[in-house]
Amino acid sequence: MTYSDAVIARLRQLCKQRNITVNRLATLSGITQSTVENLMAGKTRNPKLKTLHKIAVGLDMTVSELLDFPEMNETAFDDE
Repeated sequence: MTYSDAVIARLRQLCKQRNITVNRLATLSGITQSTVENLMAGKTRNPKLKTLHKIAVGLDMTVSELLDFPEMNETAFDDE
């Protein structure tokens, strides 16, 4: 698993739990839909902290909460 794969899985999980689309996530986060789509498609391999912060705020959580999940904490990433 790569870092990007873990972030994508987390975002998909959160969108599913909250019943929101990628477009809605972009709107809530104040970032472009293409930015979120590129991240979710794996085209953006290393999202900036600023982007992750905006997404976290859009999901009404902190960056720490966004990135605190088992795959992020327990995985030795292939790409880092």
